[in-house]
Amino acid sequence: MHVPLWVWGSTIAGILVLLIFDFFAHVRTPHEPSLKEAGGWSVFYVVIALIFGAGLWVVWGHDHGIEYFAGYVTEKSLSVDNLFVFVIIMASFDVPRAYQQKVLLVGVVIALILRTIFIALGAAAIENFSWVFYIFGLFLIYTAYSLASSSHDEDEDYEPNFLVRAAQKILPATDEYDGNKLTTRIDGKRVITPMLLVMIAIGATDILFALDSIPAIYGLTREPFIVFTANAFALLGLIQLYFLLGGLLDRLVYLSFGLAVILGFIGIKLIIHALHTNELPFINGGQHIEVVPEIPIWLSLSVILGILVITTVASLIKSKRTSGASH
Repeated sequence: MHVPLWVWGSTIAGILVLLIFDFFAHVRTPHEPSLKEAGGWSVFYVVIALIFGAGLWVVWGHDHGIEYFAGYVTEKSLSVDNLFVFVIIMASFDVPRAYQQKVLLVGVVIALILRTIFIALGAAAIENFSWVFYIFGLFLIYTAYSLASSSHDEDEDYEPNFLVRAAQKILPATDEYDGNKLTTRIDGKRVITPMLLVMIAIGATDILFALDSIPAIYGLTREPFIVFTANAFALLGLIQLYFLLGGLLDRLVYLSFGLAVILGFIGIKLIIHALHTNELPFINGGQHIEVVPEIPIWLSLSVILGILVITTVASLIKSKRTSGASH
């Protein structure tokens, strides 16, 4: 799919406008969004993503449209799972609720930049090395196993990563917040606040999230434009979704397992594609292997949506039974 440069430019400009709007409408004045506010804006961003997908469907055909929606649903689902980690980080740094929107917006911007870089690298690798699909597929299967065997617990301890530890060691810091400022003065000396440290923590975590999400969506589409837009629209509205879900996150007890199944499914899909385009001399003498047919994109979308519906319903039923048993 050839995408004109002006389309790329207009799309990127539109996403930047939405990010700037997010800052002035929600982040500039520190506050904790109400459930109504968070819900309204979450719907707003989802509707924009759906309208964009519908337009892409009309202009570039139903195949690309389905690829976009499959990618968007997958990336949005992974973003929800990532919110568990954000909750743990926020709690560990004891970030006041009124300032959490600023932290999340910075996290979204960092994530968008990192994913754009990884998208470009992924596209270059796919263009030049067909065997990269083997690596993507095996990585997703490993990630699926890790996700299925892990558990989310808001009370678990957060272990500062290398960047956070380095900042704490090298830069003079204080344990006290000064509004939402990144630095402050204490006894005439400039020091960093926990606000800067939590942003570093979120940014470093975004790197790990990008490593999972980019191979996953390249298992659904080969088009960099679709990969980029599906990721961008999945990240937009993440701030409002964080406050909307709030206490609901701990009720989605099977979400990680469902996402593990989805990532495993996409990993298998990637390996099948790698076999169809195989050029490695030590596998079937470098010849293509087409014994197993490739999984069509419409089936991928159906499987992804089906798993998410089953996972969500099963989670809510489980949480309701657990809540009822405790009373």
